[in-house]
Amino acid sequence: MSNALRDVGVVIVAAGSSTRTEGGELKQFRWVAGKPMLLHSVQRFMERADVAMVVCVLPKSHAGDPPPWLFQCDIERLLVSVGGRERGESVLNGLEDLPPEVRIVLVHDAARPMVDSDTIERVVSKAREGVGAVPALPATDTIKEVDERGIIVRTPDRARLFHAQTPQGFPRAMIEEAYLRAKADRVRATDDAALCERIGARVEIVEGSATGMKVTTDEDFARVDALVKLAR
Repeated sequence: MSNALRDVGVVIVAAGSSTRTEGGELKQFRWVAGKPMLLHSVQRFMERADVAMVVCVLPKSHAGDPPPWLFQCDIERLLVSVGGRERGESVLNGLEDLPPEVRIVLVHDAARPMVDSDTIERVVSKAREGVGAVPALPATDTIKEVDERGIIVRTPDRARLFHAQTPQGFPRAMIEEAYLRAKADRVRATDDAALCERIGARVEIVEGSATGMKVTTDEDFARVDALVKLAR
């Protein structure tokens, strides 16, 4: 595929400083399923010929001297950006570093190292239709909404509830406007789609994957290792 057709930019958010695991190592650099967690995601996205650039947003303490294993990737399609004080600032820094040819933006959490190619393709295809795309799985448990005292106030219909994953994909103009307006209004959100929803943009779900689980605790690392071994 020629460079002219490389119009997808990827922002991988890996700027967190919390470990929530033993040993004190940043979880995005910890090895899981045979390689550092962040490296899984970078290499997965670089498998796509339409990806123009992958921007890894790292903590300020590491952005100037990234771990050497990161350069096992296609360095011509790799940039390192400096993380902000909170997730939204980190994503905005990554967006600003994307090259001008990017028309579709994917935002991915480094804590989801086992995202599969089919999920990425569904997200990109939906975003190319001019809408936001969120991979998601249906909720299987009953969800309870509670007040500040822990008293249940509502039980939503789980048939309409989904667990959101990443990467979330958007037309570039949509996600940039969403973040610029959020910055101006000092609004935060737990995911990128929420900011797009806030400005009235259309966002749809696509089928997610069980392998797109978020890796946070030591038990999660062990679970991913076990899944990979079973798949071999």
